[in-house]
Amino acid sequence: MAPTLDIEKLQPGDLIEISRGRYQHWAVYTGDGYVVHVAPPCEGPGAGSSSVMSVVADRAVVKREFLWNVVGDDDWRVNNDLDNEYHPRPGSIIVNEAMQWVGKVVPYSVFSRNCEHFVNNLRYGKHESRQVNQAKRIALAAGGTVAVFGGILGFLALMRGNRTSDRNTE
Repeated sequence: MAPTLDIEKLQPGDLIEISRGRYQHWAVYTGDGYVVHVAPPCEGPGAGSSSVMSVVADRAVVKREFLWNVVGDDDWRVNNDLDNEYHPRPGSIIVNEAMQWVGKVVPYSVFSRNCEHFVNNLRYGKHESRQVNQAKRIALAAGGTVAVFGGILGFLALMRGNRTSDRNTE
């Protein structure tokens, strides 16, 4: 699949969201067709389900690579949606700071120090990942559902037990 956006419209400091199937990989555009991104050893274009190994990675490398090498055949888009919530830093500052990180090995956690945390911190000074926040909400909702369902089953078992003990005492 060909890239879906015109590279000429990209501005230094834009955040690039790359669809990797079940999750999104993030990079920051630095100009001249290049991006800076955080990648655990198993992350790459077309990583697909093998990228599940990124869950256990505890280190990653900050890389500067040609946009198309990072995107590969995956869908991508500019995603500066948090501009509605936070004031973005100037593009030149974002790019300068991103370039200072290139080549460094950094702590990595899919839950607290992933590629989205990295780029949002560069653009907004906010260490945030919407996909992690969404996953937490889903897990809490599922946990709440499980708890409610478990509570109902427990109540029914208790009621059944009470009826059985009532019959045994008659």
